[in-house]
Amino acid sequence: MVWLTSILCIYLFQIVTIVLLEYRRPSKAVAWLIILFIFPLIGFVMYYFLAQEYKKRKLVRKKEKQALNLDEKKERVYTQEPESAASMRSEFLRKEPRLFRLLDSFPEAPITCRNETTVLTNAEKTYAAMLQAMEQAQHHIHVESYIVRDDIIGRTFRDVLERKSREGVEVRVIVDGVGSYHLPSDYLLSLRRAGANAEIFLPPSLAFFDKRMNYRNHRKIVVVDGRVGFVGGINIGDEHLGADAKLGFWRDTHLRIIGEAVHTLQDTFLTDWFFVSGETVSGDVYVPPYAGTGEEEVQIITSGPDKHWDAILEMYFAAICAAREKVYLTTPYFIPDASIGMALKVAAASGADVRIIIPGTPDSKLVHWASLSYLEELMEAGVRFYQYQKGFVHAKTMVVDDMLASVGTANLDLRSFFSNFELNAVLFHGESIRRLAEDFAQDLRDSKQVTLEAFRHRPRLARGREMVARLLSPLL
Repeated sequence: MVWLTSILCIYLFQIVTIVLLEYRRPSKAVAWLIILFIFPLIGFVMYYFLAQEYKKRKLVRKKEKQALNLDEKKERVYTQEPESAASMRSEFLRKEPRLFRLLDSFPEAPITCRNETTVLTNAEKTYAAMLQAMEQAQHHIHVESYIVRDDIIGRTFRDVLERKSREGVEVRVIVDGVGSYHLPSDYLLSLRRAGANAEIFLPPSLAFFDKRMNYRNHRKIVVVDGRVGFVGGINIGDEHLGADAKLGFWRDTHLRIIGEAVHTLQDTFLTDWFFVSGETVSGDVYVPPYAGTGEEEVQIITSGPDKHWDAILEMYFAAICAAREKVYLTTPYFIPDASIGMALKVAAASGADVRIIIPGTPDSKLVHWASLSYLEELMEAGVRFYQYQKGFVHAKTMVVDDMLASVGTANLDLRSFFSNFELNAVLFHGESIRRLAEDFAQDLRDSKQVTLEAFRHRPRLARGREMVARLLSPLL
């Protein structure tokens, strides 16, 4: 009986520990308790190494402050603001002053006012634009990607980076340790032999023993000479060009930016670079003044486990709540937290046209089942769902009225909102918003609507696996 009592005490200790540490996120606590129930000891070991709160926030913020004087950069961006752009800001603020006061209050995310943006639909156009910009680099090329493959397009990028490095251009590359787990070490070694600098963001072994395995750098950034920047959903790999036989055509969205918003992209990259390398990179050559005539307002918003604010989640929530006419969302992974779910319901119930495109052919069945578990309750409130049929949809976009749009790396799921290092560009210019709305309309034509009546009659087995997947969704 003594050994049984001891086992019970240990088991209760594990339960209490998880509840006390995760009480702020009940859904996450429930998911880990299920794992603990199925695997009593192994589950707690997994929790210890994978799920504990990020412990080095203060250290990361200290490094950020040392690496970059963000306040000075913000001041420089705003002092360059022309009167016409200031008038544009006032016009937007008159429409939704509370929303834009919130956006303007995000730390380290200035609303820059002199930009030119180009929406890049799918990887073929995106890769061509990136490689062209890299070929024209004079001083530096900065690349950060969640996934880099050692395949045809991956080697194309590597060859250009190596050649530019040999020409004297500064090259810095960051890949995520989990996302690029299968990238051979020779890939980065080849870059280093050519004079480029290449680092891994939280290598899996280090992250595991440092209890940060659950945190992934999901950002995709390219900055060339501090003047041209790229951000969006596209990694570097042939699957984005349709090479995956299972997924087929890959539908994605990226953004090219020229102007002051590139400074924020640069700040983000250099902060991440300091984190992985310990090297402080600064100087006016990395944030050159914008000499163009663009007057588009763009805001670059970052989020991650090292931040006080869940800024991207808050941007989504506030924008959806402000919608009067329409909310168009595209996401490959749909696992909303309670606030986003409620915002979508309220927007649809109050008369806004709320439409969401999700994959018809998923790359992860478990995540897909978890996504489907949310559909019925949202469709009952008037939200309309569509499953993309042409291939795999990986774009992460939002259009709200004619007011704003977002293109970035964050999915509409709990991992992106709370665990990953993410980055989204918020657009306020009418032409960019219209272009994204047109792409959404085309994607609707390539999708099949999920009807409430048919969805209610899905098999019980499907309902059961969706229920289980939803319970585990905070861990996905």
